[in-house]
Amino acid sequence: MTLRLEHWERSWPLAEPFTISRGTDYEVATLQVRLTDARGNVGRAEAIGIPYHGDTPATIAAEIEAVRAEIERGIDREALLDLLPAGGARHGIDAALWDLEAKRDGISPFVRAGVSPAPLDCDRTIGMRSLDGYETMARQLARHRVIKVKVGLGDERDLAAIDAVRRGAPTSELIIDPNQAWSPEQVREWSQRLAAIGVVLLEQPIAVGAEAALDGWQGPVPIAADELIDDIADLDKAENRFQFINIKLDKSGGLTAGLKLADEAQRRGFGLMIGCMNGSSLSMAPGMVLAQRCRFVDLDGPPAQTEDWQHGFVYIDGRVERPHVPALWG
Repeated sequence: MTLRLEHWERSWPLAEPFTISRGTDYEVATLQVRLTDARGNVGRAEAIGIPYHGDTPATIAAEIEAVRAEIERGIDREALLDLLPAGGARHGIDAALWDLEAKRDGISPFVRAGVSPAPLDCDRTIGMRSLDGYETMARQLARHRVIKVKVGLGDERDLAAIDAVRRGAPTSELIIDPNQAWSPEQVREWSQRLAAIGVVLLEQPIAVGAEAALDGWQGPVPIAADELIDDIADLDKAENRFQFINIKLDKSGGLTAGLKLADEAQRRGFGLMIGCMNGSSLSMAPGMVLAQRCRFVDLDGPPAQTEDWQHGFVYIDGRVERPHVPALWG
C-alpha cells in the first residue's frame, strides 16, 4: 500500500537550561514525521537523532528525503532496516510505521512486541548546576524512586555534587551520568564511595575508546554503556566491561531495531536501560514499549519541557504511564 510522507521541524522549549558535560540546551529540536496510507490511516513520530553524531532536524530530513520514493512505495519496518542506517531518520520512519500499523490493524505496539503495558518507575534527570542547586532540585524530587544526576567536571567536585543530591533526596536510588568525563582510574577509585551512598548505576562514565581499561573489572556499582552502543555490532565493545546497555531509539534507529538489540544484549547477559534524547510524549511513546523489559527507565523528556502534546504521558512522583486516551501514538 502506497504512503504519503510528510515531515516538518518543531522545537520544544525547556523549563530550565539543561547542562551536561558537552554543553547546554535551551530547547529540544525535533523532526515531526507523518505517514498516511491510501485508507487515510495516519502514523506519527518524533525524531531527534544523536546531536553528538551531527544529527539535526535538517540532516534527518535530508536523509529521509534521499529515500522518499522507497518509503512512499509502501516500505515495511523490516525492509527499512536495510534502507536506512541506525539513527534519527530511521527511527522517525520506523516509529511512524508502528503507529500506522496499529491504526490500520487495531493491534497495539505492546501486543505486537509481546509485552504488557504497565506504569513504570521513571527517573528524573538533574542537569549540571551549583551545589546548592543540586540539593534544592533533589529535595523537589525526593519522592521519586530513581533520580539521574548529570556531572562532568571530572574531579572531586562531581563527588560533591552527588553528595548534595543525596542530602536532598536521602532515599532515592541514584544513577550518575558523567557523559564520558571520568577516567577509568576515577571509576575504580570512586566506586566504593558511590556504592556506599546508594548509587545504583554509572552511565557511560569513561570516554568511548577507553573501555579496554575496564577489561575484566566489575566494581560494586554496575556500569551502563551509552555513547558506546548504537546497534548490535557495538555490543562486542561492551563485553566484560559493562553490565548494562542503554538503548535509545534515536541511536538504534527505531523500536524495531531496538527490540533486536535488546534481545541480543539480554542473550549476552547485559541488563537493559531505556533512554531518550529528551523530547515530547510522542518521542517517548515507542520507548515505552521497550521500557517494559528494562530495569532502568529514563524517559523523562516531557516533564523537562514547558509544554507537551495533548493526551501525553502522565508523570506523577517518578511514575510514568501511557495516556488514558489512545490518541497520541499506537
